[in-house]
Amino acid sequence: MIRVIMHGCNGRMGQNITRLAKEDKDIEIVAGIDPFDEGKNDYPVFKTISDCTVDADVVIDFALATAVDGLLDYCLAKNLPVVLCTTGLNDDQLKRVEDASKKIAILKSANMSLGINLLIKLLKENAPVLAEAGFDIEIVEKHHKMKKDAPSGTALALADSINASMNDKYTYVYDRSPRSEARRESEIGISAVRGGTIVGDHDVIFAGEDEVITFSHTAYSRAVFAKGAISAAKFLAGKGAGYYSMLDVVNC
Repeated sequence: MIRVIMHGCNGRMGQNITRLAKEDKDIEIVAGIDPFDEGKNDYPVFKTISDCTVDADVVIDFALATAVDGLLDYCLAKNLPVVLCTTGLNDDQLKRVEDASKKIAILKSANMSLGINLLIKLLKENAPVLAEAGFDIEIVEKHHKMKKDAPSGTALALADSINASMNDKYTYVYDRSPRSEARRESEIGISAVRGGTIVGDHDVIFAGEDEVITFSHTAYSRAVFAKGAISAAKFLAGKGAGYYSMLDVVNC
């Protein structure tokens, strides 16, 4: 049984993971971290991770960027692996995560969905074939109206996976309205749609002569991210120091 500390246990993702963990015989949440304990969990909840007195095998983090520094301090002190799902880290924090991964196991990914990470793998394998055949590449991402950042981190990760497979030959174009010219060959267009309650929808479009190939992924609920985080925790528990991603989970 893998023992987990849920960092950010009372947020939407924390509660999704808590619910799914109850149905998983291989994993158990033994403690939660949240400044506001609403008494809705059947495990002890501490206001900060530095207060936690419960032993565990791995931490799953879905909290706030402001809490990441304290999280890394705790995990380094306890030699504890961490699945780092919090987004919006600044450059100093990202550098600190990278440095910490030399001492403990850290898994960080732009998207915890197994499907998205399999899509990233497929794009790396197939984009060079289509690009060399003259296909233009466009990415369209759709999210709920409350999402503030655009384009999504996932859309950028998809574009980066293509670019990496093509020796970084592409530039990204987010808005063509200032330009009045034909599309350039060495660009990937990235468009963002915001509306309603869309959890997450990503289309990677390869448009060629007389045919279009589209790689798509749709998340219908946040449960897909929770499932991915649990799979990541199972993968990371017991691992040595290193900087891992969901692609390592997909490939294992």
